[in-house]
Amino acid sequence: MNRDALLTLLIADEGLKLKPYKDTVGKWTVGIGRNLDDVGITEAEAKYLCLNDITRVERDLDSKIPWWRGALNEKRKLVLASMAFQLGIGGVLKFPKFLAALQRGDYADAAREMQESLWAQQTPARVSRLASMMEAG
Repeated sequence: MNRDALLTLLIADEGLKLKPYKDTVGKWTVGIGRNLDDVGITEAEAKYLCLNDITRVERDLDSKIPWWRGALNEKRKLVLASMAFQLGIGGVLKFPKFLAALQRGDYADAAREMQESLWAQQTPARVSRLASMMEAG
């Protein structure tokens, strides 16, 4: 079977929606008719989407915090990228004291800024774990 022809036919029939929507029978759907309620996504698809998100996060960090790659060790890069994944780059930029501490290498102060934030109240276990990683390196 010609898979490209079927793809073209399915796009014509199902449409191509890049954000979830309710279909004609009320099922959450995305993409080209992917029924999220009944089919969901596979682990491989979830990881593929996440890897694309990681690429976007790295690009955002490179653009807005250009010193991050050279100034931080691997664990601290992971912490910053995890923050940007959850909060978005705009959210990370709302932590100017944290970023200043990070840039000057004061990781204890950076961890304290993380723990004293509204973000820490919203996701305490995650922030506690990431702050420990930030401080210990």
